This record gives sequence, C-alpha cells and structure tokens, in this order.
Amino acid sequence: MRTNHLNPLAVVRNLGILAHVDAGKTTVTERILFATGTTHKRGEVHDGTTVTDFDPQERDRGITIFAAAVSCAWNGHRINLIDTPGHVDFADEVERSLRVLDGAVAVFDAVAGVEPQSESVWRQADRHGVPRIAFVNKLDRAGADLDTAVESIRRRLHPAPLVVQLPIGREDGFTGVVDLLRMRALTWSDDTFAEGPVPDGLCEEALRRRRILEEAVAERHPAALEEFCDRETLSADTLTAALRDLTRSGDGVVVLCGSAYRNRGIEPLLDAVVAYLPSPLDVPAVRGEQGEERSCDPAAPLAALAFKVNATPTGRLTYVRVYSGTIEKGATVWDAGARRTERVGRILRVQADRHTPLARAVAGDIVALVGLKSARAGSTLCAPDAPLVLEPPSAAEPVVSVAVEPQRSVDTDRLASALARLAEEDPSLVVRTDAETGQTLLSGMGELHLEVAVEKVRREPGLALNVGRPRVSYRETVGRGVSGLVFRHVKQDGGAGQFAHVVLDVEPAEEGFEFRSTVVGGRVPQEYVRAVEAGCRDALAEGPLGGHPVTGLRVTLTDGATHVKDSSDTAFRTAGRFGLREALRACAMVLLEPVVEITVTGPEVAVGAVLGDLAARRGRVSGSVTRGGSAIVTATVPLAELFGYATRLRSRTQGRGTFTARPTGYAPAPAETAARR
Repeated sequence: MRTNHLNPLAVVRNLGILAHVDAGKTTVTERILFATGTTHKRGEVHDGTTVTDFDPQERDRGITIFAAAVSCAWNGHRINLIDTPGHVDFADEVERSLRVLDGAVAVFDAVAGVEPQSESVWRQADRHGVPRIAFVNKLDRAGADLDTAVESIRRRLHPAPLVVQLPIGREDGFTGVVDLLRMRALTWSDDTFAEGPVPDGLCEEALRRRRILEEAVAERHPAALEEFCDRETLSADTLTAALRDLTRSGDGVVVLCGSAYRNRGIEPLLDAVVAYLPSPLDVPAVRGEQGEERSCDPAAPLAALAFKVNATPTGRLTYVRVYSGTIEKGATVWDAGARRTERVGRILRVQADRHTPLARAVAGDIVALVGLKSARAGSTLCAPDAPLVLEPPSAAEPVVSVAVEPQRSVDTDRLASALARLAEEDPSLVVRTDAETGQTLLSGMGELHLEVAVEKVRREPGLALNVGRPRVSYRETVGRGVSGLVFRHVKQDGGAGQFAHVVLDVEPAEEGFEFRSTVVGGRVPQEYVRAVEAGCRDALAEGPLGGHPVTGLRVTLTDGATHVKDSSDTAFRTAGRFGLREALRACAMVLLEPVVEITVTGPEVAVGAVLGDLAARRGRVSGSVTRGGSAIVTATVPLAELFGYATRLRSRTQGRGTFTARPTGYAPAPAETAARR
C-alpha cells in the first residue's frame, strides 16, 4: 500500500533495535535520542547514564534486560523506538516487542559480524514479517571490516544485503562514509557533521560499489530493471524508491555503517529509517482470530494489543500498540481475554522511565495506559460494541527452575505477591508449587533470567529470600514402544457405573504428541475416541522416570469396547489417562535434557583450557576459529552443565573470556543422569 503523505500516520515509524549482546544497540538508541534533540547529553552504557537502561540491574550489569520504549522526532517524522535486550535469556522480551513493531534496525559488530543471538533475533523478525535495515556498528575498532561483516550477513542470514555506504578510513582512522546513492561524503569530527564531495582516493571504489548496488537492485526490482536497461544506470530517486520496496517486501536489506560510540553514522541511519521502513499505513490490516480485519484508521472501531505490563506496588502500566480506532482518557474498553470492561485512567507517551500525558492515542501509536486492572501481555483491547481477539505473542517455555522461600514465615504472603507481579510482567517466568516437596518454584529461560528475577524480589524492602540451586526442566520420551496394551476401567459404587475398555499401541515419534484411531466397526464411538485422546494428553504431564512431561510419542487406539449403560466420556477419558500411564511404564523410556549452543570468545592462548573445560561439561565442539588474536569456540553443551560457567571461564582466561548461549532443543541424557532423576 502506497503511503499517503497527507495522512498524519504516514510520518510515524514504529521500530525496534535488534542485535546480539554488546553489538551496541543501547548506544545506537542513545545517539538517536541525542541526534534528534530528545536528549542534550550523550548517555553511556559504561557510565550507567543511558535513558533506556534505566533499571538499577541494567546499570549494574551493563546490559539491556527489559525492552524500553522511547519516542523522538526526525525531519517531520515521529519515531517510536523500542530498545530490546540482546541476551538469549530475555528473548521473550524481543518476541513481545516484535509482535507490535512495523520495522527494525538490526545492529551488527563490524569485527564479529553475525553472532549467535544476532541470528536468533533475525529469525524472530522473519517469523513476524518485520522489515529490517542493517547497521554495521563499531567500524572504529581494530579488525573492523564492513565487507567481512556483510558477507557474514549474506552467508548466515541469507538476505540480499544492499550496501549503500562506503567507509572513509579504517579502524581508528574511520571518519565518515560515502553515500553511494547521492555520491557524497558525510564526515564527522567531534560533534560536527559535514557534507562534501567524495575524496579523490575513493572515487573509483565508490563508482564501482555504486554499480554493484545498481545491478543488485535492478535484478530484484522490475521498475528499476526497466530504467537500468534504458539508461544503463539508476537515478538516486529510483534507487531510493526501489530500496524502499525491497526492504518492505523482505527481498533486500539495506546496509549502512558507522560507529555509534563516536557518534558517526547516526544521521544517515535516521534518514534510512524514514525512507525505507514502513509507516503504520504500509503494513497489512490487522486480523482477529476469527478473520475480522481492522485497518489503520483512527475512525475505525478500536483494536489494540497489550504487549508489556509493568506491575508495581503503586499501580500498573500497560503498554499497548493501537492498530485501529482511538483511545481517549477516561474511555471504557473491552478486554477480550478477560471478558470484562476496563476504564482507561490515563494515557502516557513513554520515554523509558519518564512519561508525558496524552488526551488520546490513535491508530499507529505505541503508548502506556494507566488504570487497567486485568489486562496482561497478549490481551486484546477493543471497542465494547465491536469485539475481536488478536493473536497474542507466543510465550517461550521455561527451561530452568529455582526454589524460593522467605527467610521469615511472616513474609510468605509478601513473597507470593511479589512473584505474582513478576509473572504478570514477564510471561516467560512461571511460578508453581511442587506437588511432592511443597516448594515454590520459579522457572525461567536461563540462569541470568532467574538471577535478575530473584534480585528484583530481593529489592523489596525488608523481604529476605532463600534460593535453591537452579534445576533444569527435563523431558521424557519413548525409546521403544509397546503394542496391544489392554486397559479396562470398571467402577461400580451405586447408581450409574463407569466402564471403558481400550487397547493402545505406543511408539516413538519425531516430536510432540500424535494420536490416531484405527478402531473399526464402531466398537468405540467417535465421541469416546476424543475422550480417550483427552485422557492420553492428561497422562503426558508426568512420565514414569521422574514425573517429567512426556513428548515424542504416537498413540494409536486399536480396539475397545463399551457398555450400553455405564460407558461415558468420563469413563473413556479415565481409561485413556491410566491406560497410557500403564503403557509408558511398559515402554523403554529415555530422559531428555535441554541443550544449548554456546559461543565462547577468549584469548588464543587459553583455547586449550577452554576446550578441556567444555569436554568436562559434556560439550561437543562444533567449530573453532581465530580472529585478531582471539579464539571463538562453538559447542553444544547440556544446560545443566553451564551453571556457574561464567565464573569458571573468567578464571581460565584471566578475566578475558565471554560466552553466549542459545537453546537448541533437547537431547538424550546419559544413563547416570537418568538414574539420579
């Protein structure tokens, strides 16, 4: 859909900053705020003075933990920007943000190129269909190389990178870029920005790269191809229009470069955001789960999605993306998930931890609402007379748990309230009570995720905690199945009885759970077949090895029998549950443990120590490369073996080693682990 420049929504950009941890996302965000005049002093991550990393833990740890929204203006456009975390433990924050964004800037380290979490967030954006432009950051570092970084983007992410800039100077001598569209030099010195002709020594290289860009665009864009065939070149305006179309369709990714820390390359990046990324008018109309469409029109019925909740003891902030309609202060909205009405107390324009009151929010806005009591992340807010349900962001399944309890029994209720607020803010945190031990378990996406959550609770005044050692979430699967297992459920206790007879086959499957019926002759009516399937699903909650969830099996109902009076849905559901439990006890079961791919970076002289330690942790090394005096080792390691690894790695690399990890699924655990479980 072509943007209508008379429509105020045409000048809105809702975008996120995505990247691997330490690629420079927060610094890019800070420089954007400074360049747009939103802030008057450049914040620094290492000084703890950034706008978006305002939480005390973010400043203490020097990383982004919580997605933070800010708003700024550039050349007559309003940019709503979300700075997302780069650590894998907080990928769920990225997922919820991507659900409501129209575009994104992917930041890459010019030395490291595409790193593991860069790839993960890129795939997340692919799933949501979010158009992206790329910014290769840190060109002032030793070993920085734009071409190498671009090649890693092409090789690992598989888009068509369309490089629109040429660096001026290398490493510490990096001073600016050549704009290949307008064939001009953009240079920075301290806080001054200048535009001028292309340096003589770079003219030939700039013309060569401009030609490569023209050919790449013409190959992918019909209108550009037509002009290229007629004139053997492309005008700057044609290139800009084609790059915009290719970005929004996902057929190409515009690549810019710079050094955010030195404040070089930010203004062209903002120009690219405005020129290439879509406005709310350019994205398809939002669809409800029943197929209803709502266009981005302030006059249409309201449709908004809550994607983040900040629950505090003094109140709740509910962050929403308004897809259609208008929300006014004091209005009544319908929470489609909770099936209740809510009153909007206040509407706030968000600037990280600061807020500006608004009278209304319209389609295309990202704002925070005060006064909603039931809305959760994923809740749909809509007009009471035009209800619909929008697809919520998917929540990741927790893989690590710790036991938490108050040091004083009188704090039990306070702890329960604090944990409930945590789970309300972060759906990837799950609080439950262990049925066997009675312990309260807090489950999350990784060790750091749980550390941050526990520390947040500990900062409640006067609340002291005891925390158990982290435990991973195991699974059980079928190694060798069983055929023809007969189970009869018969119960007579006065009045109507219960009778169900089932015969089950159980066999391994690739993943998940499959159920089918091969019963013939109506021996088990179809409504009872569905009841048997429901009972089998009930049985998957606890496996025979250690009470872990069961996955990776196929159950076939091959035969059965009914009683004219005593058979019922309840009887067959019970038979399915207990029948499958008995069948699983007869199967050869396999314990599965979560595994992660880790990338370890450290000095080259410490490679032997790193490899030896990984082997002791049952790690399987998949790659090792040396770059600029540093070694990068990739390995697959059981998650249970990584607890405390950061401390051990620092001691083996004289404090110079770092690692990142991302989940890759489950793998069979060794026999001794299964025996302990």
